[in-house]
Amino acid sequence: MHAPHFEIPSLRALARHAVPRVLEGTVIPLALFVLTLRVLGVWGAMAVGLVWGYGLIGLRLLFRRRVPGVVLLGTATFTVRTLLAVLSHSTFIYFLQPTLGTAAIAGAFLLSVPLDRPLAGRLADDFCPLPADIRTNAHVRQFFRQISLLWAFIGAVNVTVTLWLLFTQSIGTYVVAKTAASSALTVSAIIISTLWFRRSMARHGIVVTFASFRRDARS
Repeated sequence: MHAPHFEIPSLRALARHAVPRVLEGTVIPLALFVLTLRVLGVWGAMAVGLVWGYGLIGLRLLFRRRVPGVVLLGTATFTVRTLLAVLSHSTFIYFLQPTLGTAAIAGAFLLSVPLDRPLAGRLADDFCPLPADIRTNAHVRQFFRQISLLWAFIGAVNVTVTLWLLFTQSIGTYVVAKTAASSALTVSAIIISTLWFRRSMARHGIVVTFASFRRDARS
């Protein structure tokens, strides 16, 4: 009996699958907000962002297509930020909102574990589609529960660092340092998740290979 095998696609294949999700869930909503801010004001820009997010989800549900986890998270985060802005009318809360969004995402990762719907698994499928036999494997599901806890922890660290910067640094320093710290934490979490996935699967007899590494070495 052959051991289960999963090949992580090449970087080009991963990008081809992931870029549309990132554009839909992150880049386009941000661009719409920036472009409509001067024309419609803050509230109008927020409304446009919400219309985009919920419109995208509605169309996918209407045509019975899977809603990417990135789109769900992006829309949920933007909804929380908009509600807080409407209730607060505070400049400080405006800068605090992305951090609260990060906290909400960390909470979503944490809550998904006891619900046995690990958010890490949904997001992983957005960027690197998993075969059905791999996705339903008990060891793979256990891994995604564990990695969801890791991302919840990374989110909590991100929130802590961001709040410290917000309370102690100037706005200019805060924006630059926050971007750098958040990017470093995210990249670190992706690397840890990938290496952990390969090692965890190997312990349970599931072979994981990296197509991009082998092909790059031959080229």
